[in-house]
Amino acid sequence: MGRKKRLSKEEEMEVDEFINSARIDSKEKLLRCIKIDVKSITDNQKELVKAIKEKEVVICSGLAGTGKTFLSCAEALKLLKNDPRYQKIIIVKSVTVLKNEEIGHLKGGLAEKMEPFMYSFIHNFAKIIGKGNVDKMKEFGLIEELPIAYMRGINIDNAIVIIDEAQNISIDNIRTILTRLGSNCKMIFLGDTKQIDIRNKRDSSLEFLLDKFSHIDEIGMVRLTQEDVVRNPLIKKIEDVFDNLDRKP
Repeated sequence: MGRKKRLSKEEEMEVDEFINSARIDSKEKLLRCIKIDVKSITDNQKELVKAIKEKEVVICSGLAGTGKTFLSCAEALKLLKNDPRYQKIIIVKSVTVLKNEEIGHLKGGLAEKMEPFMYSFIHNFAKIIGKGNVDKMKEFGLIEELPIAYMRGINIDNAIVIIDEAQNISIDNIRTILTRLGSNCKMIFLGDTKQIDIRNKRDSSLEFLLDKFSHIDEIGMVRLTQEDVVRNPLIKKIEDVFDNLDRKP
């Protein structure tokens, strides 16, 4: 008989996580067990974390790779774990696809249709606490996905709402989202003004939010720049190339 293959450290962690998550039978146990070890690096990232802790609404514009979604997911998990006012995290994202990348009719129910658009959220949560724990959180209703089309007529209480790709949400729809704000509700709007995919760029809501709501004390404004790119330093050079193309007549 051949020798059994030894598991890598990553595989051992996945096995341990699966075993531990199988033993968790309540959301209270799950929240006690999850560990969130994420720290901001740059000054602007620290401003984002501070705003999430202190403000009811946070509006953050940042380039790709600046960690805006990752940090927001981590802080939302910390609030859910440590602050009894919050009972769940609601994730919201525009279902706009990239230019010239139509994906056709999606089969299945609402959850299956939304899954490709919500992947970035789930990917970030999984990097922080592991996929098994994310699946458990969804099972216990601690993480919910909410399409913008279903938001009219509801009131959101006791929740942290993360709205990603805000640059692809129209001003009318962003108004609908903002006015769902209820008791003990925190909203975090994220986006990148350089990646607008909706047909009418003038209807993009991110710059509108940053411009029109900066005077309200309860709303935090954060801009992440090329200096905050932490994913890969090459992204800064890539952004420079595209910026120079945009400036040409």
